[in-house]
Amino acid sequence: MAESETTPGAEAKPFHPRSSAKWRRFFFFGSVLLVNLAAVMWLADLFWCAGLHRAHIPLIVIFAILNGLLTLGSFHALFGAWDIIRGRRRSVRITELADGPAAMLGKRHAVVMPVYNEDSAKFCARIEAIYRSIEATGHLDSFDFFILSDTRDLDLWVQEEVAWTNLCRKLKGFGKIYYRRRKTNDNRKAGNIGDFVRTWGGCYEGMLVLDADSLMDGADIVKMAKVMEAYPRLGILQTPPKLIRGVSVFTRLQQFAMRLYGPLFIRGLNFWQLGGGSYWGHNAMIRVKPFSDFCELPALPGREPFGGRILSHDFVEAALMVSEGWEVWLAWDIEGTYEEAPPTLVDHLKRDRRWCQGNLQHLWLIFARKLPLTVRIHLFMGIMAYLGSPLWFLFLIMGSWLAWDFKMSDLSSLPFDGFVVKWFGIDGQLQALVLTGLVFTLLFLPKILALLGSLLAPKVRRSFGGAIPLLAGIFLETLLSILLAPCAMMAHTLMVAGIISGRAVGWGNQSRETDGTAWRDAMVFHAVPTLAGIVWAFIAWRIGTVFALWMSPILLGLVLCVPVSVWTSRARYGRALARHHILATPEEISPPAIVLLADEAARQGATALDAGVAGREGVIAAVVDPYVNGVHVSLLEHCEMNPVEEALAKRCLKEGTEALSESELSQLLYLAPAMLMMHRTVWLGLTDDVGPVWMRAVESYRRRGDNAGE
Repeated sequence: MAESETTPGAEAKPFHPRSSAKWRRFFFFGSVLLVNLAAVMWLADLFWCAGLHRAHIPLIVIFAILNGLLTLGSFHALFGAWDIIRGRRRSVRITELADGPAAMLGKRHAVVMPVYNEDSAKFCARIEAIYRSIEATGHLDSFDFFILSDTRDLDLWVQEEVAWTNLCRKLKGFGKIYYRRRKTNDNRKAGNIGDFVRTWGGCYEGMLVLDADSLMDGADIVKMAKVMEAYPRLGILQTPPKLIRGVSVFTRLQQFAMRLYGPLFIRGLNFWQLGGGSYWGHNAMIRVKPFSDFCELPALPGREPFGGRILSHDFVEAALMVSEGWEVWLAWDIEGTYEEAPPTLVDHLKRDRRWCQGNLQHLWLIFARKLPLTVRIHLFMGIMAYLGSPLWFLFLIMGSWLAWDFKMSDLSSLPFDGFVVKWFGIDGQLQALVLTGLVFTLLFLPKILALLGSLLAPKVRRSFGGAIPLLAGIFLETLLSILLAPCAMMAHTLMVAGIISGRAVGWGNQSRETDGTAWRDAMVFHAVPTLAGIVWAFIAWRIGTVFALWMSPILLGLVLCVPVSVWTSRARYGRALARHHILATPEEISPPAIVLLADEAARQGATALDAGVAGREGVIAAVVDPYVNGVHVSLLEHCEMNPVEEALAKRCLKEGTEALSESELSQLLYLAPAMLMMHRTVWLGLTDDVGPVWMRAVESYRRRGDNAGE
């Protein structure tokens, strides 16, 4: 294989100079380190003044980690704000490569959407919107579309085939829009994408990877493809998707926070990562050739949860790409990129369980050889997104133990004088207040910066509904975040404990819509945090009123997690907030064209074929309906039916689908001769060979014809 095919073009210089990138990273992380070091030394001096205790050393170590993570997040927002103030022209953005004169794309690209037990009508509506949006740019000939199904539900499989057929008929997209379902879903989504790359990837320069809930503007997709073609060192171009369609209070809370605070963090992240960025698994353009050559993921040593297949494959794929000399960029200025969020706290935490296991698997990789510094930092931040919660929990427990020990021992602190007292002339109480003020400043700095930026920019302020709704939204978001944070802390702590104990996570489909969490379900799911909060509150009260008040935000969040979880899951409260533009986003107040296209496609539907009619839905439709059967059989490989398989088909006809196991029924659905034989037998009306379920399905066509004649 030629070197040029497997390595970035030697003639192409890095988009951003390496020397400048090193100085940026040194300045950013040096600032984080200095602030954190000062805070740790300040706390250590405070402990010295209070008198030594055996809990002080572990508390200082944990504080150094937690405050470091807090400082890191706050400085992302701070540097992001500075980058925004400097202006678009002075900011680093790789998409400027596509700002030149309009030109046709020179290579072919694929838009791929992996799906797993999803609503086929909805994801096909999103594909239709993207298709039409790209068509409007005049670059449709450069793109093909792929629906890559790993769906295990057999009825949904048939409905996907029907939805794909309807979509192609509607758009005249046969030969442009393809559908494939894998027989075995090895290695989950990573295996699904890998199968596409091995089978069809050689035909395309780049592939745009979407999730089933993804939506992207066609002009931005074309821009990403132009950047990919213009810069031969680019391996992955990631976009920062915005959350849309939030109905419940919880989803509105998430999308408001991401939309208001997100740009600061995104710009701050881009400030230092530059070409050493990460991949988030969707809404990203990937150069197919290096992805195929370097991003095949091996199984980790041992068994799950820490071994086996890598769940959080996206971070690792970006790491492999960067380690081989390819650049991974964050296209922070791509605006038309969207996704949806889980509708409730319970659904959000269930999804987090899978992400938690995947990120903890990266402990195997963070010290691997050949990985650049930016890659290790991304892996570390992903790991600490979940390990931070048990550390926070441990810090609070040890702090409570320390307060209890002082209370029960009835001893006063020894009057030691620390460096802060000598140098600054302040007592221990004021020293504690200064440290608390620093921590709270770091905690709320992103909110303060985002609030000031939005209030001072009339266009941004109006896009969120005006000053009053914006202030009300920030207040409500801050209040609910304070209440939800302890619940998430406890949930993540239990997740980590479960993973350490050896409990691996399954692969379930994501809940995207719900009418809310039932009280019973919430009480079961949040039982441990609630009981822990009640016991902890009692202990805090025994320690003292001041300590209980100090711990009250944490304790209230734990004790009230059930009602808060239920209330935030309700769509009716979310709609009430929407009527007053509270927690509103620009995309809600002024929906983008691509969102309107998707909504219109979903309203119109496409029902030339239907596999959802009562009495002949899914698998039954694939056997009985002539058109659905024809579509299904046309997508199967040619094969011969042996006597055992023929006997299985006859048993299915005689006894119905419920008499067969799921594996037996799946085997039949992959046999074209069996599906054709069953279809002919059903319509011949041989009642001795055909069970009542099939005859009722056939009779439903006659009833429909009679009703039409009337």
